[in-house]
Amino acid sequence: MRSTRLGRSGVAVTELAFGAAALGNLHTPVDDESAAATMDAAWEAGIRYFDTAPHYGLGLPESRLGRPLTGRPRGSFTVSTKVGRLLEPVDHPTGDDCAQGFAVPATHCRIWDFSADGLLRSIDASLRRLGLDALDVVYLHDPDDHLEQALSEGYPALERLRSEGVVGAIGAGMNQSAALTRFVTETDVDAVLLAGRYTLLNHEAIGHLLPAAARGTSVVIGGVFNSGLLAAPRPGATYDYAPASAPLVQRAVDLQAATERHGVALRAAALQFPFGHPAVTSVLVGARSADEVRDAAALLSQPLPTALWNDLLAAGHLPTGVPTPKRI
Repeated sequence: MRSTRLGRSGVAVTELAFGAAALGNLHTPVDDESAAATMDAAWEAGIRYFDTAPHYGLGLPESRLGRPLTGRPRGSFTVSTKVGRLLEPVDHPTGDDCAQGFAVPATHCRIWDFSADGLLRSIDASLRRLGLDALDVVYLHDPDDHLEQALSEGYPALERLRSEGVVGAIGAGMNQSAALTRFVTETDVDAVLLAGRYTLLNHEAIGHLLPAAARGTSVVIGGVFNSGLLAAPRPGATYDYAPASAPLVQRAVDLQAATERHGVALRAAALQFPFGHPAVTSVLVGARSADEVRDAAALLSQPLPTALWNDLLAAGHLPTGVPTPKRI
């Protein structure tokens, strides 16, 4: 699988990245055996970039990533995690974390903290859970309501860690493009991770973020299936973590009909679409089973005809002038 370096850093990532949120029991439990098999399948598929965060499953995916990776040569894979939410133990834990989307015991609470001290504490805890002695990439995670602290305190702390060689690359990860554009234009981040905002249904990032990033910042795209609507368009499907509106469902159904006229699964077009933009380095896909990993790898490798993208542009499914994939 092809690899590219993040921005001007020395950190390489594969074009298909493994998102570990599902291994944190996202919505429903995943047992340890299935989690291990999923990781093995990712490795066998050629994936060498693995992304996680303390927020996911209260740190569970970090432990589940770390166990199989510690048996691999350290220079053969890239791990990114995130900072901004500290996990504090609960004195008398009761219930679960399902309100936050994860079917795990509520043993910890999340504390927002983008201060330099908070970032150092978060990184130290992540390293312990991962069982690693260094992190390749660290993203400021969802600083929407803490943007000024993340820019004035969190980013400089990460910049120092990068200059000291403690981390290889730094960036920010969010579900919106406007704030990420600020990171790209006002700081020296190596990469940004954007979820759900550069897809076949949502082209928000084409306005400002991607043109700005094309000057030297790598963009990792997550959420290419828009929470499920582009994986299986139907009434009741989710979009941006909520039930999709009827007009959105119809747009997805129309996209599916258009791709299938070319013998292409909608999921394949959704996964490959972001690679049309030169700033996009990697697409991150979440998986909770070995079969889902193998499916994502197969979708990536499927040749898609240029006529498909031309038809999507002509029909108005994509904005005029949006760059489309020219994969060999």
